[in-house]
Amino acid sequence: VQLVESGGGSVQPGGSLRLSCAASGLTSGDYTVITWFRQAPGKDREGVSCISSSGERSNYADSVKGRFTISRDNAKNTVYLQADSLEPEDTAVYYCAAGSVIFGLCLQTLEYDYWGQGIQVTVSS
Repeated sequence: VQLVESGGGSVQPGGSLRLSCAASGLTSGDYTVITWFRQAPGKDREGVSCISSSGERSNYADSVKGRFTISRDNAKNTVYLQADSLEPEDTAVYYCAAGSVIFGLCLQTLEYDYWGQGIQVTVSS
């Protein structure tokens, strides 16, 4: 399984970005949660949002609720993170991760089987 993030970049506060996580090697029978994490310089990696294998369930960190939206297109093996109303505090390297984790712990655990290489998001005026 390989995860490749795209869509990062630099935006001004209040702007939007759409991050994509393309997953190759996953099969339709995998019970795979996909989660977006981020890590800012000098800070721990934190869970941002996760989505269940079917796409029916999602969860968000309090810091992004109402601003970020996660979605999943299993036909394309791709998970999206629509990030709106971006703030300077959202600046970080964003990673996607995949694994058979307990959905209720998807933002708290780092015990994922696969990780992407990360992509930079910078929010600055």
